[in-house]
Amino acid sequence: MRKPIPAITLAIILSLTAAASFATAVQAPSLSAETILDRVDHNAVPGTKIIISEMTIRGRRDSRTVKSKSWIQGEEKAFTEYLDPPRERGVKMLKLGDQLWTYAPDADRTIAISGHMLRQSVMGSDLSYEDMMEDRKLRQAYEARIAGEEVWEGRPCWVLEMTAKAGDMAYPVRKAWVDKERYVVLKEERFAKSGKMLKTLEVKSVVNKGGRWIQDRAVFRDALKPGAGTEMVIVSIELDPVIPESVFSKASLRK
Repeated sequence: MRKPIPAITLAIILSLTAAASFATAVQAPSLSAETILDRVDHNAVPGTKIIISEMTIRGRRDSRTVKSKSWIQGEEKAFTEYLDPPRERGVKMLKLGDQLWTYAPDADRTIAISGHMLRQSVMGSDLSYEDMMEDRKLRQAYEARIAGEEVWEGRPCWVLEMTAKAGDMAYPVRKAWVDKERYVVLKEERFAKSGKMLKTLEVKSVVNKGGRWIQDRAVFRDALKPGAGTEMVIVSIELDPVIPESVFSKASLRK
């Protein structure tokens, strides 16, 4: 029996929209690291969203693309369904707080993802379940300092070094390049406590939707595995739609 393939979930979508922000004037470099994180977090998960996205997983020999539709409410609730390819169509995922379930129609089975399973790769991509489940705001989860200023892809950025406040974080140390005008994370490096690099994120495109700057194309790379990384692309996004509460229920997995 083929193992159910989990759908793209909130943390993946969040890895694209977590830096969404309102356009503002360039701020003076005297801002504290905490204030910068507050401004990134302030618009990180605004209201509700309906997103159609594509994830292209590029391995050493080939690549494949999966398309999904996600209904998202804040940081706590998300429901995702695969649209393509046909082999994965109908696979669904539900996230409620720190709980995660997946459903595969061919097996007609719902599975709870927890414990050591959270560290596994999602569909052979460069993201793990821990990446998907991560939903705490940066300001809440990390102590930060401004390590410097750099220009990344033509955009002036603050370079922030962040250290986890608690020991349960998947990435004890992170380094982020934050756009000084739009408060968008354009580049990120994630490290183990030992200092070994684990993951990287590079944003390839940022668009303005409804007055918010949103990352609509980004590449994740697992530094510990071969391949050219996993590219996430937002095909379409609807901000602040009305989503029935019934969508975020286990019953929706079998519909």
